[in-house]
Amino acid sequence: MQTLTDAIVAAGWRERILTEAQLARLLGGSAQRRYNLVNRALRSGELVRLRRGRYRLAASIAGTSPHPFVVAQALRSGSYVSLESALSFHGLIPEAVASAVSIVPGRRRDELSVPALGTLFFCPLALSTGYFLEGVERVLFNGQAALVARPLRALLDRCCLLKLEWTGLDALLDSLRIDPDDWAMLPRDELETLKPVYRHRRMHLVIDAMQQEWAA
Repeated sequence: MQTLTDAIVAAGWRERILTEAQLARLLGGSAQRRYNLVNRALRSGELVRLRRGRYRLAASIAGTSPHPFVVAQALRSGSYVSLESALSFHGLIPEAVASAVSIVPGRRRDELSVPALGTLFFCPLALSTGYFLEGVERVLFNGQAALVARPLRALLDRCCLLKLEWTGLDALLDSLRIDPDDWAMLPRDELETLKPVYRHRRMHLVIDAMQQEWAA
């Protein structure tokens, strides 16, 4: 009898994160049969449950460990990776960030503990309707996509989440150990396109001050 692992590999889904619906289409048959196959694969260590209703083959079978950004995207659809996670990915801050911090639509904050990846954080922000993905790009990790904020969007999201008051551009860069030369390479005109993203006037003032100091 074909095992669940065999079926996933034969379908070319070795590295994919799978939902209950996808497993149902792949396996067919009764719900009880699928339940038995999934639990057998979990007990053998061939399948890993990332959270309820989300699964992936073990790294020893998949051939690679999932990227945290891809997992975050799969676990909270509609989210995008931002803050220090995105800044580290873009090489703007020197520290490596082990996990992923994502921005999510709505108001629900969440923390999910994922085997072998640690805790993934999902944070809502006060954002304007229609601007949620402004300054966000689609990035491929081993052929799998995740949405990641560009550097300026990630930095402004951090200011918004932490409710930071403006104390000067130098202080902001120093607090994150951002190299001024790296900062100078960022697209300054992108700040204007990001201003409508945030609902609070405090963020508009932060962006205005950042533009003034950057131009000085």
